[in-house]
Amino acid sequence: MTRLIALLASLATIAVVGVTYLVTLGRGDMGQCFTSAVAGGAIGGPFTLVDTTGKTVSDKDVITEPSLIYFGYSFCPDVCPIDNARNAAAVDLLAEKGYSAKPVFITIDPERDTPEVMGDYVQNFSDKMVGLTGSAEQIRQAAEAYRVVYGRGDDDPDYYLMNHSVFTYLMMPDTGFATFFRREDTPQQVADQVSCAIDAS
Repeated sequence: MTRLIALLASLATIAVVGVTYLVTLGRGDMGQCFTSAVAGGAIGGPFTLVDTTGKTVSDKDVITEPSLIYFGYSFCPDVCPIDNARNAAAVDLLAEKGYSAKPVFITIDPERDTPEVMGDYVQNFSDKMVGLTGSAEQIRQAAEAYRVVYGRGDDDPDYYLMNHSVFTYLMMPDTGFATFFRREDTPQQVADQVSCAIDAS
């Protein structure tokens, strides 16, 4: 099962990169900002989720400024904390330069990640980080919009792990998807590209 999910994640990544490259070939000034050869395309879209106060919110409520969207889960032992910390650090670097951006963490494990759990979790990274959960169906719809692949990794009833793709997506409030960041991108690299995108938008 784990191999199947990993294969699906790889295929989804290849498809996303290929489609967005074709869609955005030769587009606008913002494309010069990114190390990834994409800017725009069919990633992202409407969602309805639940914030850390238990309030139902939409993508319009959340993406009110440049936002770094990341899908993961609070019980994740290594990848998610590292990526969330990187995104929070990038937002801090942007703030030092006078730019405002928002880190957003969307769970793919709504069974354990209640609004209260998400609230405690995101506070570990940034006062500005938005944590979102919801029903299994709400999470599925949001993940599909962002081409995120995920699934339960084992059958342990309490301490199971989740497999999931690990990209961070830069979403702009007016134009939507701008680019994605890989795990190896540093806080400074992310901040530099986001600030360039803000200047170009």
